[in-house]
Amino acid sequence: MEVTNREYALALDAADPLAKFRSEFVINDASQCYLDGNSLGRLPKATIHAVNDFMTNEWGEEVVAGWAHWVDEAQTVGDLLGRAALGAAAGQVLVCDTTSINFYQLALAAIQARPGRKTIIVDAANFPTDRYILQGIARQFGLNLVTIDNEPGEAKHERITPEILEKYLNDDVALVTLEVIQYRSGARNPIKEITDLVRKHGALMLWDASHAVGAIEMNFDANGVDLAVGCTYKYGNSGPGSPAWMYVSKRIQKELQVPIQGWFAQADQFAMGPNFDRERETMRGYQIASPGLMAIRCVKVAFEMIERANISAINAKAAKGTEMMIALYDAWLAPLGFQLNTSREAAERGGHISLIHPDAKEIAAAMRTEINVIPDYRVPNSIRLAISPLPTSYVEVWDGFERLRDLVANKRYLGVSGGGSRVT
Repeated sequence: MEVTNREYALALDAADPLAKFRSEFVINDASQCYLDGNSLGRLPKATIHAVNDFMTNEWGEEVVAGWAHWVDEAQTVGDLLGRAALGAAAGQVLVCDTTSINFYQLALAAIQARPGRKTIIVDAANFPTDRYILQGIARQFGLNLVTIDNEPGEAKHERITPEILEKYLNDDVALVTLEVIQYRSGARNPIKEITDLVRKHGALMLWDASHAVGAIEMNFDANGVDLAVGCTYKYGNSGPGSPAWMYVSKRIQKELQVPIQGWFAQADQFAMGPNFDRERETMRGYQIASPGLMAIRCVKVAFEMIERANISAINAKAAKGTEMMIALYDAWLAPLGFQLNTSREAAERGGHISLIHPDAKEIAAAMRTEINVIPDYRVPNSIRLAISPLPTSYVEVWDGFERLRDLVANKRYLGVSGGGSRVT
């Protein structure tokens, strides 16, 4: 059956082992094609009940006595997230703070764990916050920040290979940091090969998995990952501004000293002693302060669902869904002036693809207002479209692409304003 036949997508849905999960999400507009789960995931129905239950039966009922069983939730929910989505054994993941804070914590800790080395490596296409934080660290500590040119530069689809990275490595490098999935192009960087290469040169490797977690398998422990951070509100479906997470391999947990020394990380936390003495036996040694319990419950619900679904099945659907997107691009969108900025190889991409068009900003705005399809736009000319494997159906993706084709073919996007919103 041809991919351009809607029956193709319907058949995929009929055979999809994850299709049942769609009914577990709040979907108020069945006609909307929501293809922006790479930015913000849908709301699980169970999250509403979990938060209400916490407010009524725990906070409301127990008040401060609740801390007796709340105090370690950043670690226990971290273990859940690690087990469900990261391939991480217990005691290596903490759900806390924001991706930016966790990135700063681990980046600076890694640099200081390699004294005498003065070089940090990042790539130009990396998410802006990570680059900005590294610029600040380099300026503050007199370090050399080296940026790989992959916009597009020497990398196809922004993807960093060991061959590209090797040219930048030497015995002065303290830290290398990359995204697992490039936020704009959707390219998947090879975790194990790059981590092994960086370790061979004596440096530490920090991965940002924000655009990967909950969409693909990463197998952190098996792949020898040192350090990683990520958010929970994209494919993790944990809500806008939900807590982030950090992963620190047991191999190096005692080696690192985090720069922000909060009281939760104190060995004898409630002794309220005069000096900081970090807890070194558990991930609590990386925690700054009290966990946001209501937000953590959102993470707990969402990653319990991911665990039930199985990350291998989720990974398979992301691969199949993006494969269908690329086939529809070939048939419908390439003739209309779009270019694909994502690999055709499933092992080299995540849950979203990137389509380049000279009028991308205007088209993305019109998709929202004219055809009820939700993408996002990234400068200078990219439209990102995602399949979020649990709430998104194949036919939802198919319908969205058909509407996009007709929108551009008929030039209905011309003259459509984005409405002045900062959010694109």
